[in-house]
Amino acid sequence: MTRQATSILELAGGAAGIFAIVEDFYRRIEADERMRSLYPADLEPGKEKLRLFLVQWLGGPPKYTEKYGHPRLRLRHFPFVIGEWHAGRWLRYMREAWTANGVPVEAMNVVFERLGPLAHHMVNDKDDVPRTPLGDVRLS
Repeated sequence: MTRQATSILELAGGAAGIFAIVEDFYRRIEADERMRSLYPADLEPGKEKLRLFLVQWLGGPPKYTEKYGHPRLRLRHFPFVIGEWHAGRWLRYMREAWTANGVPVEAMNVVFERLGPLAHHMVNDKDDVPRTPLGDVRLS
């Protein structure tokens, strides 16, 4: 990762800041019946994965990859039928969580410039993809 990405991690409060953002994000998911129905009953494994992924993605230690292997995010999201509406709502709640946790706008702009295309890349509702859950399988 670049020095800029590390700076964003620092501006987000480091790993502790990302953990708070993820908790805030998931509270929003839980309050939205339509979004909540997309997620599995137990949200804790997803929270851990999102925390580890975001910290790594922003230049922190590669704990996500050490534990789960290559992110392969699109493949990992095949079991969930994700439409454009879901991607947009996911981005909205994620931005609200970053804002609520005091991350400077300049840092958020960089993050969401990258998260936007990534979220829309997860859209698969019109694709013929395997829907079998992967669980915590390690991908290489």
